[in-house]
Amino acid sequence: MKLTVERSELLKSLTHVQGVVERKNTIPILSNIMLEAEDSRLKLKATDLDIEITEIISVEIMESGSITAPAHMLYDIVRKLPEGSQVEISSVADADKISIISGRSRFSLASISADEFPAIASDDMPVSFKLAAEELRALIDKTRFAVSTEETRYYLNGIYVHAKKNEDTSVLRAAATDGHRLACVEVSLPEGAENITGIIIPRKTIAEIRKLVDETGEEISIDLSENKIRFAFADTVLTSKLIDGTYPDYERVIPEGNNKMLEVDAKQFANAVSRVSVISEKSHAVKVALDAGCITISASSSESGSAVEELEASYNDEAIEVGFNSRYLLDILQQVRSGNVRFAMSDAASPTVVHEVDDAGSIYVLMPMRV
Repeated sequence: MKLTVERSELLKSLTHVQGVVERKNTIPILSNIMLEAEDSRLKLKATDLDIEITEIISVEIMESGSITAPAHMLYDIVRKLPEGSQVEISSVADADKISIISGRSRFSLASISADEFPAIASDDMPVSFKLAAEELRALIDKTRFAVSTEETRYYLNGIYVHAKKNEDTSVLRAAATDGHRLACVEVSLPEGAENITGIIIPRKTIAEIRKLVDETGEEISIDLSENKIRFAFADTVLTSKLIDGTYPDYERVIPEGNNKMLEVDAKQFANAVSRVSVISEKSHAVKVALDAGCITISASSSESGSAVEELEASYNDEAIEVGFNSRYLLDILQQVRSGNVRFAMSDAASPTVVHEVDDAGSIYVLMPMRV
């Protein structure tokens, strides 16, 4: 194999595919990416046996062929080459080396035969639909902060996606929870997604897809089987296994009787919570006291001292004090790009429901904290 490619084109693709490769692997071939050159195109492929990503770029090919190369080392080399430079990649048949030449720089890397590179078994994908990049971005951004990292409850280690009927409209809803907070967001149900009864997309898959979404303004094609999901962009395809588990009935934790309503400017509230929480950097506990027309955010620590800040707000119910984990509260407030946020509360011991005033498709639930 021998080819020449412009450095920025190669770097862009390596940035995408090397993210799938784990830094530590007990199986040597999984530390490599496969390079397959044919018909003026270079196909780059990486996998960790749960996720597989393939990207195709245009190159000048002198000799077709395929080889594997250490993913992170190749990425670091190309990243540090001068901008605008040309990169020549070549291998010798039956050799265990790959050569990279750019200007006066020459590298020789250990390689493994492409024949040893594994592939995720391809399933029939009976469910197919398309999502606008903006809709997929919203489904991810407004839920992934609440995904659990607790490995014992593996079924919470991803975003739960399903089709749902709301009165006269059908929606595609994404939900995530770690037991302390819950995030739900929905978009109009795309044609072809009516039969999604419920899938759990893994946390790592979500992270890799989110990187790709930022670089496209086009619709993304999504295909589903019982065990796998495939996202197809213009020149990139990512296939992932789904989490095999039953997601809990998250709607049961959304209280319906909360009647104490607070409305406040989301940005001002977030800034005040952020400032006050400096005092409680170990426990992250802040107290929110509501009274007519205003709220008081406070925190105290036997080591650091105390902090208090007042804000004007729309509140006309009886006085109440609720404790929150400031990090969890800020995670929710940061999803509100502009405008006001509405809190529906019951008492100091019950979950709080949070709505973005300008976005009826988003809802959050936050468990209180003893302060």
